[in-house]
Amino acid sequence: MFKRLLLDDSAALFTVIAFLTATSIYFTIGWRALRMKRPQLERFENLPFATETPPARHDTDA
Repeated sequence: MFKRLLLDDSAALFTVIAFLTATSIYFTIGWRALRMKRPQLERFENLPFATETPPARHDTDA
């Protein structure tokens, strides 16, 4: 009664292309983060705060 759509046969191809696109984006972000220079890394570590934050307290009594 109904004929198959043209895109029905290529649905797997679109899925693979979407997966490869997402994988390449995450890989690129990870690669750039691993190769980041020390000054840029230190600047990103303190981004939400304008001043140096105090170290965390490690009290034994709760």
